[in-house]
Amino acid sequence: MKIIKTKSVSDCFFVIVLFFYIFEFFFLKPEMSIKDRYNTYYTSLLTWREQHINENTFIIILSLFVGILSGMAAYIMKYFIHLVQDFVVGLTEDSVNFWYLGLPMLGIFIAAIFVRYIVKDDISHGVTKILYAISQHKAIIKLHNTWSSIVASSLTIGFGGSVGPEAPIVLTGSAIGSNLGRYFKLDQKILMLLIGCGASGAIAGVFKAPIAGVAFTLEVLMLDLTMASVSPLIISAVTSAAISYFLTGDHHAIFYMETLEPFALERIPFLVILGVVCGLMSLYFVRSTNWFETTFKKIENFWIRFVVGGVSLGMLIFFFPPLYGEGYDSITALLQGNFESLFSQSLLFDYRSEVWAVILFVGLIAFIKVFASVLTNGSGGTGGLFAPSLFVGALTGFIVAFVLKQCGVDIPFTNFAFAGMAGLMSGVMHAPLTGIFLIAELTGGYSLFMTLMIVSVISYLTIIVFEPHSIYAMRLAKKGELLTHNKDRGVLIILKMENVIETDLTPVFPDMSLGDLVNTISNSTRNIYPVIDRENGKLLGVITLDDVRNIMFRSDLYERFKIRKLMVAPHAKILYDTPMEKVMDIFEHTGAWNLPVIDENGIYKGFVSKSKIFNSYRKVLVHYSHD
Repeated sequence: MKIIKTKSVSDCFFVIVLFFYIFEFFFLKPEMSIKDRYNTYYTSLLTWREQHINENTFIIILSLFVGILSGMAAYIMKYFIHLVQDFVVGLTEDSVNFWYLGLPMLGIFIAAIFVRYIVKDDISHGVTKILYAISQHKAIIKLHNTWSSIVASSLTIGFGGSVGPEAPIVLTGSAIGSNLGRYFKLDQKILMLLIGCGASGAIAGVFKAPIAGVAFTLEVLMLDLTMASVSPLIISAVTSAAISYFLTGDHHAIFYMETLEPFALERIPFLVILGVVCGLMSLYFVRSTNWFETTFKKIENFWIRFVVGGVSLGMLIFFFPPLYGEGYDSITALLQGNFESLFSQSLLFDYRSEVWAVILFVGLIAFIKVFASVLTNGSGGTGGLFAPSLFVGALTGFIVAFVLKQCGVDIPFTNFAFAGMAGLMSGVMHAPLTGIFLIAELTGGYSLFMTLMIVSVISYLTIIVFEPHSIYAMRLAKKGELLTHNKDRGVLIILKMENVIETDLTPVFPDMSLGDLVNTISNSTRNIYPVIDRENGKLLGVITLDDVRNIMFRSDLYERFKIRKLMVAPHAKILYDTPMEKVMDIFEHTGAWNLPVIDENGIYKGFVSKSKIFNSYRKVLVHYSHD
């Protein structure tokens, strides 16, 4: 097929051109092998795109595709989860819950086998993996992440694993964006944006909440965005939400409520109390999750960990049935005022109308949900903490309202349950805007806006005093691998030693004379010289021009002094794999301007200088801030 090269071809014909390439690939030129045909048409497609579609327009087109695919992925995941759940529910009776002892463990077992022997990669902690890909892996997410999380999380959650599908679908959407960008050979800056588009589309698709999808990407994932970068995120989010509405055929929000109590000024003090409680509960959620994950991982044998985790999870669900699955059914019951349904199939069913039983039972579920979620993931399942945070938030808001109700304060349970969801999400994820807009969109309106804003902000301000990082970021922050919203620190994290190391310094040896050093200086443009061992290449010391300036013109001393007597120890030695942020700390502490770089065996690799780091910093900063 002859490629059209006229500049009058509109950018909107990209899809049509792509269709003809696919048609020609399958039906024309049968004498060529499939591999040769693919390479030929792939190269031609890239060439045509570069000639006819500018970069900004192409990003808009890709963001539309990412939104469509993310919305479809969200629908497929929810469909498979409900398919498995319907199968599981068919095995159980309302009056018997002994199945809870084994079904979650069965789902985790199947998911673990799938991950260990088919995927052969760790796909847990989806949002953390996205943050790591942005920070350390050049915005590259593996291709299998476009589908593997869907399968594993559907099996885990469908059989009753106490986690949510949101983090896996966010990883799926981000993987779609990353791999679509890599297919068209786009640079790292655009890959980061497409990852954000995938995450935005995933949240929008799974919750039918496009504003929350954009807010989540801005607050949790991105290094730095300009106004021009926000448009693709919005396009992906709106497209994904539209696909979700179309495929489900349901035009209502997930927790749609026709009537909600209007905002009342006299409730503000109680909303502040709820915000503080949500902040403290968020702190408990984050710290407990981190501690229990660390403790549980100390069981090194996977199968022992699977048995311990699976049996423990089954026992928890047996005694506290609302822990079964993602928990949205329990949230719906609370929002409808039917909190007694939480007692269904529990040992406290006969006490469901007792005040003490309600507070004890619902409170224990809120505190234990954290451990149920960690047991699910730690024993081999796949799921996220998005839904558990909403679940715990709804229970927290209900408990606060219930206690205040017993004290004679007229508090609407539904409003406080929604506010608790926003508060926990704001605290756990350090994302108040996401919490506010998500719950507002989940209710189908904005009548709760003031309530959500007060609780979310208070919750966030409470937890930030104790925990500077979100539950997703704290794992990377401990390793110094987190790319945060702090632009200076983020750019330093992007910089690697291979980008700034200088290897043009002339090395000298300890047995050389002062005369040899003077000859070396005369042929060099640098004023510092590494002294290395001839035999093993290890760094022994350094010599600077200032160290020999007062004797370098005295020829009578040329054979008298050897370099081993003239060399000095460097202010510090930097290992090759030291993070650039740590390198800058070393420069600040030593006051040096140049420092030698060695490997773990002490072998000299080169020098790094402040000036080279600053120059590289400016280039990266301009690159990632450019519209």
